Amino acid sequence: MELNMLDAKFLSLSINEVGFRTSYPSSLIGVHSYPKSSSCKVICSRASNSITSNKVNTSTLVLESKINGINEAISRTLDYFDDEYGGVIVNPDKLPSNANVFASLLQSSLSQWIIKGKKGVWLKLPSEYSEFVPIAVKEGFQYHHAERGYVMLTYWIPEGPCMLPANASHQVGVGGFVINEKNEVLVVQEKYCAPPFVGFWKIPTGFIQESEEIYTGAVREVKEETGIDTEFVEVIAFRHAQNMAFEKSDLFFICMLKPLSTEIMVDDHEIDAAKWMPVVEFVKQPWIQEDSMLKKVTDIFIARMGKKYCGLNAHHLISKFDDRSSTLYYNVINTQDSNCTGR
Repeated sequence: MELNMLDAKFLSLSINEVGFRTSYPSSLIGVHSYPKSSSCKVICSRASNSITSNKVNTSTLVLESKINGINEAISRTLDYFDDEYGGVIVNPDKLPSNANVFASLLQSSLSQWIIKGKKGVWLKLPSEYSEFVPIAVKEGFQYHHAERGYVMLTYWIPEGPCMLPANASHQVGVGGFVINEKNEVLVVQEKYCAPPFVGFWKIPTGFIQESEEIYTGAVREVKEETGIDTEFVEVIAFRHAQNMAFEKSDLFFICMLKPLSTEIMVDDHEIDAAKWMPVVEFVKQPWIQEDSMLKKVTDIFIARMGKKYCGLNAHHLISKFDDRSSTLYYNVINTQDSNCTGR
C-alpha cells in the first residue's frame, strides 16, 4: 500500500535520472494522484474487509509490475559488441527503424555503458538512418568521418581528452616515370588544369584507392591515362605537403616504372594528350627548370637512369603485431638485386 503514496512527478524524475528524457504522465505508469484527504483515509484507516484488502493488493501488484517493466526497458541497449580498447561498437545492422525508439535506446545505452566503465563509442549510421544523426548529436556524439553510404559518429565517455583515433589525416598520390629503350619518357597533358599549366607535359599522376598498394596504384594510373602497361621498379622519392585538399596532408610517391607496351591510348575523360618525349626535351621545359621541386625530382630521375642513385624497392613482410603481410620499401646495397644495378 505504500507504493500508492509514490508521487507521479517524483517517479517520473527518477526515470529521467537513469536515462529517459521524456517526462511520463502518471497514467502511463499506473500511479494515480489522490486528494490529500482521500490518501489520509487510505493510510490511516485499517482494512475492515477482505474486498478492500484484495483491491489494495491488486493495485500494488499492478504498479510493481509496471515499474519492473519500466526498469527492464531502461536496462535495454542498442545491439553492440565490445572493441579491444574498452569501448563499444554499435551494430549498424540491428538499429531500430523508429527514431523515437532509437532515441530512448541510445539514452539508456549511454547510461549502461557509463555504469560499466566503457570508454569510446562508435556509432555508424547508414544513409537510410540519416534521421538519427541529429538525435545522436543532441546526445553529445561528434562527427568522425563520412563515406558515400554512411556517417560515423563517436562519443567519449571518461573525463579528460578523447583518446579515440582521429579521421584519416592524409591523402596519398602517385606519379610514374616510365622510360623506354629510346630514352623517351611517357608524358601527358591534363584536360583540366590551372591556366598557368596549360600545355605542360607531365608524368601520369593520380590518387591511391582504398586498400591499394603504392606500386599497384602507380601502374594502374599509367594504364588508365595512357593505355601503357608497366612494371613497377622502385620508389625514387616522395613528397610530404601540409594543408592540401580539405586541409589534409598529402603524400606523393614518385615511382619508376618499366614499360611493357608502347602503343598509347589516351583516356578522353581526363587526359588531353599523351606521347613519348625525349628525356632531354622533357627536362628543358620552363615549368621544370623554374620550379625547385620539379627540378629536384627530375634530377633524381636522371641520376637513377645513370645508376648513380638507389631508390626504394617493395618487399613483402609479415609482422607478428598483426600477422598480416605489409609492404616495406627500402633499397638493397651490395647484393645482386641491388636497385643500383639496373632497371
